[in-house]
Amino acid sequence: MNHLLGEFECKIDAKGRFMLPSGLRRQLSAGDQERFVVNRGFESNLTLYPESEWLKISREVNSLNLYNKKNREFVRYFFRGATELRADAAGRLLLPKSLIDYGGIDREIVLFAYGQRIEIWARDAYAGMMDNEPDDFSSLAEEVMGRVQGNQGGKDEQLP
Repeated sequence: MNHLLGEFECKIDAKGRFMLPSGLRRQLSAGDQERFVVNRGFESNLTLYPESEWLKISREVNSLNLYNKKNREFVRYFFRGATELRADAAGRLLLPKSLIDYGGIDREIVLFAYGQRIEIWARDAYAGMMDNEPDDFSSLAEEVMGRVQGNQGGKDEQLP
């Protein structure tokens, strides 16, 4: 699967259904366009995973040592609310009411796609989060990415 990318504004109907935008659907492999898993995100948002990606993440999470209390707590919270979604005949996905409530979602959402996941945000919450940009994004970039090693021309170099 390719890396997903983009921001897409959508509307949710009264039943909690939304249509995956065609620009996002085109980025998914044929096998990943109909089956998804949605769960709670880390910042009062939802995270939508194509089923193939969910299976990879689930294997990783399920490989944690459950004799470790922190691991058990993480597993419980991570899987809490996880729900399989299948597109209906019209290509819509139905979000569970409990997750709509968790995300504070009303009628308008933003789908923020990156990597192999799609975050689902209430439009106002997304705007508020994006307005909360760090004072010095350059310093944050250096702190987070300054130690990432790249392999260009067979030689590891530190990114600027």
